[in-house]
Amino acid sequence: MLTEAPQRPGSIRAEPAPRILIADDQPDVLEALRLLLKPEGYLIDTASSPQQLLRSMELKDYDVVLIDLNYTRDTTSGEEGLDLLQRIHTADESLPVVVMTAWGSVNVAVEAMRRGARDFVQKPWDNERLLSIIRTQTELGRAIRRGRQLEAANQALIADGHSPLLAESAVMRPVLDIIARVGPSDANVLITGENGTGKGLVAQALHAVSSRANRAMVTVNSGGMAEGVFESELFGHMKGAFTDAKVDRVGRFELADGSTLFLDEIANVPMSQQAKLLRVIETGEFERLGSSKTRKVNVRLLSATNADLNAEVSAGRFRQDLLFRLNTIEVHLPPLRDRREDIPLLARHFLHGHAQRYRKTLSGFDPVAMQVLLDHRWPGNVREIDHAVERAVLMAQNNTIRASDLGLRTEGASNARLEDMSLEDVEAFLIKKAMARYGNVSQAARALGLSRSALYRRLERYKL
Repeated sequence: MLTEAPQRPGSIRAEPAPRILIADDQPDVLEALRLLLKPEGYLIDTASSPQQLLRSMELKDYDVVLIDLNYTRDTTSGEEGLDLLQRIHTADESLPVVVMTAWGSVNVAVEAMRRGARDFVQKPWDNERLLSIIRTQTELGRAIRRGRQLEAANQALIADGHSPLLAESAVMRPVLDIIARVGPSDANVLITGENGTGKGLVAQALHAVSSRANRAMVTVNSGGMAEGVFESELFGHMKGAFTDAKVDRVGRFELADGSTLFLDEIANVPMSQQAKLLRVIETGEFERLGSSKTRKVNVRLLSATNADLNAEVSAGRFRQDLLFRLNTIEVHLPPLRDRREDIPLLARHFLHGHAQRYRKTLSGFDPVAMQVLLDHRWPGNVREIDHAVERAVLMAQNNTIRASDLGLRTEGASNARLEDMSLEDVEAFLIKKAMARYGNVSQAARALGLSRSALYRRLERYKL
């Protein structure tokens, strides 16, 4: 028997309602559990046998499975349920399974947990405890799956020659979470952030975990396209449609049919073309330039911009209805200066890649070089650190990267006039410059006229 609880009227969920599969050979138990879980917003499917449960798993994805351990009359060993538990894990090892039995014993519970059950409930159950277990396992199961989807996206990016999305900082966790949750859907996503923050990588990751990943994502740089060729590029044209149209041409929307279209620098789409773009997003329909034949495509749209589209709407340069269609979900990428915890991770990743490319053996960054990386403001974001590390790999004469290899201009105090700085700022500035120049505490101390211990005290004071 399969039953489903509708979502409560007026409720809004960030992700689909959790779906629970319950297996028990007693109809009254199934009904009692359905009545308990349905008001909590769960979608409920039920099965009366192991075979029916396994068939249901082939048809749908579930957040939690709740199974009895005995299905044959007068059987109390729990072997049927333990065998079913093993088969569930063979089919989907990440799926949380909670087992229940009226013949609870420590031995059966221990064996069920040993075989992969996440928790154990004895009949008759305590409603609050059971609800708590279901909530906890739903959240844990979804977190595990999101992590695996993100890992799959990163592996796909690596296989395609792209950098993975490397992030450990707290400000990047919402970005990674949205990719894992929204990527498998067909929702349009608007990716915002400064130049060089990795908006294209996010688009690649969203596509990589989608059902369209078996087809290549099509990318269009809207900012690098003259207004006169925009329509032809996106929608195609027929031979003779304009002076240089010597053959029929397929547009990017047709190329992306069944896949994903990524429109980079979406704010640069000419106002005269925004209505046509809105139409194809809403209906999937368009005509090639020079043709009256209406074509229809199934395309998932991802777009990116470093502009404030709301400000563009206010200024009359961007259609509000188009913005509404583009940002079903919005992902904002923080600048690298706001995610400094990720700088060592990114630097080591780029070092490894460029060292392999240029066939150089490099073990890492010396402490001063790493401090320079951490102190730099990175106005060019991840793209800039990639280029800085590439330069350092080319310039390095030792097996470690030194600060001078990076070629980065000293930030902060160096941009201010000495007469405008405090005595502490001047001292910190001079120490930083000496350390960057010599890369050695003893040499820097001699150049500054300090003892090693005095320099160490100042390095600690100024957190250098």
